[in-house]
Amino acid sequence: MTTPEQSQLGKTTAYADQYDPGLLFPIARAPARAQIGIVQALPFFGADLWTAYELSWLNPRGKPQVAIAQITVPCETPNLIESKSLKLYLNSFNGTRFASSEAVRERLRTDLAACAWIGSSQSGSVGVRLIGPDEFAAQPIRELDGLLLDRLDLECTHYHPAPELLHAAHDEAPVSETLVSHLLKSNCPVTGQPDWGSVQIRYSGAPIAQAGLLQYIVSFRNHDGFHEQCVERMFIDIWQRCRPIELAVYARYTRRGGLDINPLRTSAPLAMPPNLRTARQ
Repeated sequence: MTTPEQSQLGKTTAYADQYDPGLLFPIARAPARAQIGIVQALPFFGADLWTAYELSWLNPRGKPQVAIAQITVPCETPNLIESKSLKLYLNSFNGTRFASSEAVRERLRTDLAACAWIGSSQSGSVGVRLIGPDEFAAQPIRELDGLLLDRLDLECTHYHPAPELLHAAHDEAPVSETLVSHLLKSNCPVTGQPDWGSVQIRYSGAPIAQAGLLQYIVSFRNHDGFHEQCVERMFIDIWQRCRPIELAVYARYTRRGGLDINPLRTSAPLAMPPNLRTARQ
């Protein structure tokens, strides 16, 4: 089993400019999931949506090509892919010649799937879409829709995850609503660097107390956890404490090292949202 401490995070690194899939570093999801009570079947569906803004390679004549890569990693994969290793891997394309952008896409898809699914008795895929320069101008910026929790003027005193702040009014009529906050912050568990994000919570069920929900989101401020782990912890805490009928938790984190990571976890299968960046990304 690989651990974050074995990765290239926080270490001086020589950047390879020749294609090297061995740079990819898987981190098992199971240990962090066990900490929040997930030891067998997953209680959610979803995926991690990545955007890679620093992708370049050489065409057969040695001319540099550039693209934005959108990557979809299913939450069923036994591993998440450590972000610095993905950056190093993408950099290894810089001095390598490929016949076409489609050849690059297929190479990315094959290598990322192998890393994400390694150690599993089943195989699976990872989605990859390349956006070329002819599409750059059409890429929109769009904020998460929903009622903004940040409008609330309240006192915050918890800066480590505090699920006890969550509660719902089960004596009131069920509602369906979408709530959003831009106050999500956590820290990389290896380097301690801050990770900033926005989070959207869609649910149906007993009304969730908005003040408590916002205080709960703020309580991740000094928490050490990867993006995917934070969203899964949020999903489990809200699901267990508020007992909604349906729930979806979606976070969009600001980019670091040319990468942003945007996990979605839902109680029922849903179509994945379009991978559209927010203003802070």
